Amino acid sequence: MNTGGPAFPFSPSDDSTIKHTALGMTLRDYFAAKAMQSILIHHKLEDCDDFVVASNAYQMADFMLKARQE
Repeated sequence: MNTGGPAFPFSPSDDSTIKHTALGMTLRDYFAAKAMQSILIHHKLEDCDDFVVASNAYQMADFMLKARQE
């Protein structure tokens, strides 16, 4: 599965005081979170099925990742 890599890549310099780095969320997760925000803004929360909203958000994220490759 194409995750797009890290959403906020970080490459510490050799003299960095940071000893380790957490990769954090993927670009796919970031896109899905943004898509989910838009879905929830335009629908009443009580009318939303959580699984459907999350599935639609990740579907949109996958479309965005695919569009980046074209």
